[in-house]
Amino acid sequence: MKLTSNSFVEEQKIPGQFAFGVPDAAHHVALGDNRNPHLAWSEAPAGTQSFVLICLDPDAPSVGDDVNQEGRTVPAALPRTDFFHWVLVDLPADLREIAAGEFSCAVTPRGKPGPQAPHGARRGLNNYTEWFASDNDMRGDYYGYDGPCPPWNDELPHRYIFTLYALDVPRLPLEGRFTGPAVLQALVGHVLAEAHITGRYSLNPALG
Repeated sequence: MKLTSNSFVEEQKIPGQFAFGVPDAAHHVALGDNRNPHLAWSEAPAGTQSFVLICLDPDAPSVGDDVNQEGRTVPAALPRTDFFHWVLVDLPADLREIAAGEFSCAVTPRGKPGPQAPHGARRGLNNYTEWFASDNDMRGDYYGYDGPCPPWNDELPHRYIFTLYALDVPRLPLEGRFTGPAVLQALVGHVLAEAHITGRYSLNPALG
């Protein structure tokens, strides 16, 4: 199975229109267009009954003490953890493409609704749900896609890994609110094939 995109090139920078945050000279970060990127896939195996799509940043800081703090940096050597940016399940077996902006076309304070999504799919919660939990203006359930917004003082460019899974079941056995880790657990034993494409993103002006 192959996964491609017209929105960014493998291992290259993701354009700002697909990011939650973009560089801003006055405030370091401004809200971006937050459009989901275009994705297309081919060569799905026989017996595929549905697809699952996950976007994961494996480079999120494991400790937030220095994140976005003036006069400090998030060192590249800091241990990293996973941050889920897109959790999408039950995509139909005959679907082969997602258009840019089809699932997200702006930042939605307090999060987009869910779990219902286009094509009869379901959105899971991404990790902005936890990130904004203590912010009175932004907290809420963040379903579906919300793009990159790494710390503007992070020495490490972040990777954003889009993974498509072809499954042998038409619907994952998950109900209500569900997260990326819950989806990965539910996938076990049902994956016929998977494909990946990775982009990179940074808000640190020192990284270019």
